[in-house]
Amino acid sequence: MTASIDRTLAMLELLSQHPGGLTLQAVATRLDLPPSATHRLLNDLLRLGYVCQPAPQGPYALTLRLAALGLSWLGRTGLPDIAQPVLDRLAEATGELVRLSVADGASLVWVAVAQGASSGLRYDPAREQGSAASLAYSASGRAWAAQLPEDRALALIAAQGLTPPEGAAQRSRLDMAGVLGVLAGTRAAGHAEAVDCFLDGMAAIAVPLWAEGAPRGCLSIAGPAVRLTAARRAELLPVLHAAAEEIIAIAPASRLLQSAR
Repeated sequence: MTASIDRTLAMLELLSQHPGGLTLQAVATRLDLPPSATHRLLNDLLRLGYVCQPAPQGPYALTLRLAALGLSWLGRTGLPDIAQPVLDRLAEATGELVRLSVADGASLVWVAVAQGASSGLRYDPAREQGSAASLAYSASGRAWAAQLPEDRALALIAAQGLTPPEGAAQRSRLDMAGVLGVLAGTRAAGHAEAVDCFLDGMAAIAVPLWAEGAPRGCLSIAGPAVRLTAARRAELLPVLHAAAEEIIAIAPASRLLQSAR
């Protein structure tokens, strides 16, 4: 039973990365599963309504059922109701992308976003929503990891790996000594920065959200590096901290922020 559940969840995670779907053989190859077992699991998901196969012998793709479950659950945590107005105001005030991430076990997950750039250059990371932040290369990940005990932070970063995210400047690659330096600098500054290392041409700043003695998540501002210069990032830090304090103050109204670890 455990192996079957593991395979099914791995299949759902794989398909979530391919909105256009994957053929049975592609799923079997990527998950290193026998085609017969892959076909059986896909048929189970098809029967339950979690995947669809629009054409016979065609690719399998996720339906909206899984996304609907996630959105329904997220809505019931109270997080969108309490945090989204804060994100919207911050995005409007800064003219940049604002994101909220929440700690989830060994990961930091982006759960809410507001776009403040209405024209010109803008950063729209739609594919990253709901995914785990890079702890070594994203501003949010760095801000959160810097608040953890050092041995735990390094273990989590090692588990993620030190390969820069796709699209990052290759010069941004870090080794563990470099990671230690970044985390130390982040702790000393009280916020994290990331320029070109998560995505070439993009800059971001992030601050941790502390509640009841633990870092529950992060709040970040991101945008094109040509606009979000060092001077501009320094200028935006006070409003970022103020918005973070506002979210922390209303955190008791959200079960998700209260339970985040």
